[in-house]
Amino acid sequence: MTHEERHYRKSIKAEGLSKFTAVDKETDLLILARKNLQREAHASVLRFRSELENYITKDPDFMKSLSPKRVGLRAPKIVKDMASAAKRAKVGPMAAVAGTIAEYVGKDLQRHSKEVIVENGGDIYMKITQPRRVSIFAGSSPFSERIALEIDPDQTPLGVCTSAGTVGHSLSFGAADAVVVTSKSTALADAAATAIGNTVKTVADIQGGLNFARRIKGINSALIIKDDHIGAWGRMKIVAVK
Repeated sequence: MTHEERHYRKSIKAEGLSKFTAVDKETDLLILARKNLQREAHASVLRFRSELENYITKDPDFMKSLSPKRVGLRAPKIVKDMASAAKRAKVGPMAAVAGTIAEYVGKDLQRHSKEVIVENGGDIYMKITQPRRVSIFAGSSPFSERIALEIDPDQTPLGVCTSAGTVGHSLSFGAADAVVVTSKSTALADAAATAIGNTVKTVADIQGGLNFARRIKGINSALIIKDDHIGAWGRMKIVAVK
């Protein structure tokens, strides 16, 4: 996979936080923290990618499987968390990779900053001390960048992950413009967003997608956007973006 410039990041800002990136191979993180922690973030990315890559060398099917995959007791924790999230959402473990890396790096950086936001291709881990808004990009839908989720500090640490069948290069068997899931586990939010997105091909599938979301233990809320229709379930504050 080649590096892809993410133009939407130019508009991302958070009052009082420093903005920087950490990039290694396919991993491309945008990070906001109370001070520039680029060196620490890059070291964290290298460490966790190395653990994952070394495991995949021994078990290549972990990367290729589109269904849940069992892993051994000696597998690294990052691998176990991806496998656990995939099992709950009934998808392959790599459906959780972006959210998992965002969460692991974010928690690592919390040793240096009380407030950390890590974005990895639309998948976000956040630990905040004041309310923040996450704007939603939904392709050609009229809702795209017109609504946002308002996240309160008491909800965090929190994963906010997005899957789309009409935007980006991530594998999806659906056609939703955006499926956004929140969970205390960013790995699970990522896997669940993919799983729910796979069920939505038309506007008529939105309710079925929300019903499926309710059955995934561990997620807090789900939002589905398809064309000019929207559906939501769970604890989620949706606000207009002016």
